[in-house]
Amino acid sequence: MKIILLQVFLIVLVLAISWRLLTGGGQRIQAVRRLGLGAFATFAVLSILFPNVWTRIAHLVGVGRGTDLILYGLVIAFFSFVVTTYRRLRQVELRYTRLARRLALDEALRDDPRPPGSVPTDADGA
Repeated sequence: MKIILLQVFLIVLVLAISWRLLTGGGQRIQAVRRLGLGAFATFAVLSILFPNVWTRIAHLVGVGRGTDLILYGLVIAFFSFVVTTYRRLRQVELRYTRLARRLALDEALRDDPRPPGSVPTDADGA
């Protein structure tokens, strides 16, 4: 009876987390997120209901236990998450740098007392 309650609790938890992650975002991102989370939720529910399947799959690929196979998969998933997050963060930093430079140039041109198109001279202090 305890195992049934635990399974029900875990399935409800997986479905609640999946529902929460599906809200928000653009249409394309939303579609990819829905497909990925649907597949993940299906795997999670099936893993909860039939935990011995992972052990069988692990034996087929030459890993001793199903938990080890899941751990290896999670390590790969985490590493790919870190790499994609780093790339996305790097792109955001690059965009902020370009924006800051553009704003600095625009403010410098706005505050310049010389008429547009004039060439700076040594007397201007440039």
